[in-house]
Amino acid sequence: MGHVKAIENEGHFQTELQNAGTKLVVVDFFANWCVPCQRISPKFAEMSRKYPNAVFLKVDVDQCPDISSSNGVTAMPTFILFRNKTKVDRVQGANEAVLEAKIQHHYGSGEDTEDDAGVQGHMDLTTFIVKQQCVCLNESDEHPFVHCLSSGGGYLESDVDEQLIISISFTQAVKVHSLKVKAPQDKGPKTIKIFINQSRNLDFDMADSYQPVQVIELTPEDLDGTPVNLRYVKFQNVQNIHFFIQNNHGGGEVTVIDHFVIVGSPISTTNMSDFKRVAGRKGESH
Repeated sequence: MGHVKAIENEGHFQTELQNAGTKLVVVDFFANWCVPCQRISPKFAEMSRKYPNAVFLKVDVDQCPDISSSNGVTAMPTFILFRNKTKVDRVQGANEAVLEAKIQHHYGSGEDTEDDAGVQGHMDLTTFIVKQQCVCLNESDEHPFVHCLSSGGGYLESDVDEQLIISISFTQAVKVHSLKVKAPQDKGPKTIKIFINQSRNLDFDMADSYQPVQVIELTPEDLDGTPVNLRYVKFQNVQNIHFFIQNNHGGGEVTVIDHFVIVGSPISTTNMSDFKRVAGRKGESH
């Protein structure tokens, strides 16, 4: 159905963020005297109906100046997007097309993200992947890595032999909890070496010689998309992650992955630009 909730105070705001869990939260910071705010308000309500699995909130900056200040809002309207109580994006100004594009990017499949990830308190981190910076060594031209980032979007297939190196960068630091891999039992990956926070993308010589953070051995049963837990304590601040797939279960020359999901949560980071005018209003000395 969709519904926009009006925030009453800081406590109410934090409760709504907490209750949203891993769902996308879209917050409209507005003022009643702001003409652009008035113009986009009906469109914002329409979006709440169009994206029913997201949470849509409105914050009157005159009624809740503490919330707007702590979130770095200096112009209206400003829209801030949250996941797991963490800011993931923002739009300043009444630009309906830009706002909806941001919502679409972070909304995901539209299914319940917590249930979809299969791990309480964590989510599918696909929306945090910088797809333009993904590199997959030995992917086939017809079936590249990006095909396996969405369910039903095709599949990844190796080219000259069974080995693959997948290098992924994130838009912000994340915690990685587990992996979900869907693949044919006779061609799915078996041994995977995992590396994090490398200064450059790995090649096969580096993957052979470098010390991985963890090595996992997938069983045929693990290839049905159920979460495979990692050593969570080792993956608490991940900027980039690299997977060296050494072999597959069939022992053949071709490795296939239908769907590859990294499960975790973004790390809440402080952006100092969010606090530009908290100490005083514009024009006042600090």
